[in-house]
Amino acid sequence: MIAWLIALPLLVAAYGVTRRLLRRRSRAVLRSILAADAALFTGALVLLLLALNGGSAQAQTAAAESSGSGSAALIGAAIAVAGASIGAAIAVAYTGAAALAALSERPELFGRAMVIVGLAEGIAIYGLVVAIILIGKT
Repeated sequence: MIAWLIALPLLVAAYGVTRRLLRRRSRAVLRSILAADAALFTGALVLLLLALNGGSAQAQTAAAESSGSGSAALIGAAIAVAGASIGAAIAVAYTGAAALAALSERPELFGRAMVIVGLAEGIAIYGLVVAIILIGKT
């Protein structure tokens, strides 16, 4: 897990460099972006292999003591919350804009519009419930 925390600043820096290079439009920039993407993909693959194989002796002893499903459940919980939150944000953005447009023409639709926006926010709560269930399994 510590490998991801070490690699995160590198990923952010690579993303910033890629964004800066994308503003220029030339073949050399495209080649450098493809090279950076290949390097990031290789690094992510190495980190994934280290995480799955337990790259250090300390991780191997910890894996011998426990079944190892706890970390998988925590990663699954994080993915559930992140995915549900992103989905809810997209849903609220579209339904909120449509609700405001409808309210500008017919203000009496306020209750119905807020119910629909609230249903879109419920997606994030479903992700939170799944995360709580997964954390409870550890």
